[in-house]
Amino acid sequence: MNYLLGVPVQFNVQLLIIGIITVLFIISASTGIKKGIKYLSNTNMILAVTLLITMVILGPTLFLLNLFTHTLGTYIQNLPQMGLRLAPFDREQAEWTQNWTIFYWAWWISWSPFVGMFIARVSKGRTIREFVIAVLLLPTIVCSFWFSTFGGTGIYLDLINGLDVAGQSLETGLFYVYDHLPFGGILSVITLLLISTFFITSADSATFVLGMQTTNGELNPSNFIKISWGLVLAASAIVLMASGGLQAMQTAIIVSAFPLTLILLVMSFGLVKAFKIEVRPFAKRRKIPKPQLE
Repeated sequence: MNYLLGVPVQFNVQLLIIGIITVLFIISASTGIKKGIKYLSNTNMILAVTLLITMVILGPTLFLLNLFTHTLGTYIQNLPQMGLRLAPFDREQAEWTQNWTIFYWAWWISWSPFVGMFIARVSKGRTIREFVIAVLLLPTIVCSFWFSTFGGTGIYLDLINGLDVAGQSLETGLFYVYDHLPFGGILSVITLLLISTFFITSADSATFVLGMQTTNGELNPSNFIKISWGLVLAASAIVLMASGGLQAMQTAIIVSAFPLTLILLVMSFGLVKAFKIEVRPFAKRRKIPKPQLE
């Protein structure tokens, strides 16, 4: 907003933004899964798909498709090596790995209780195969294509057209790319709306799950519980912003992720054990011969 509209980067402005987002996600969470959360999530996906398709058309289309195919193959080929890379003999590479790879591992581990329970809540009735495809396989492919499209457009403008995309800040790089594409103003508006809806849908699902966790697994927690947790989330965000911004948030995420890592290992073992127990009666049922009709 500072880059597009000249809004000053001040703590009071950030408080106002947090307040608006908080009101919106509390309203969404209070209406329940089948109303506010569902409608907002669908709107979120429509905006995201619209923006993605538009970028593919307006950007260097052939370059983006080639980049996606090439990088996806490279990712699959090098995934084990990248997943175990810690670079003990290269201090610079090790620092980068810790600040990015390990940090984002901790980020997703800290999110796992919310995401796992929420997806399980909305996936009732699905098979394990359907769950894995919808939660792991398809999102991975879509995210890869998303990164190839937006990152690839920036790389193309920087390397081929000579624009200083890499020199922009993390917050303004995307809007700098929009400045050099047709309909950049419209794309910027859609992106601001999409950023807001992503925040809101993430926060309302977290609020809903926190309500479930603190009411002994109640599938539909009361609005009082959800509103209370929504206010706690907003207060946590304000405290982290006031105490150090991104650095404070990174520290909080890593600290919360460490004990969860041990819990997830135990949960994984329990999940495998549960699958084995469930398969045995299923296999026995398959061996029972069907009655013969005369």
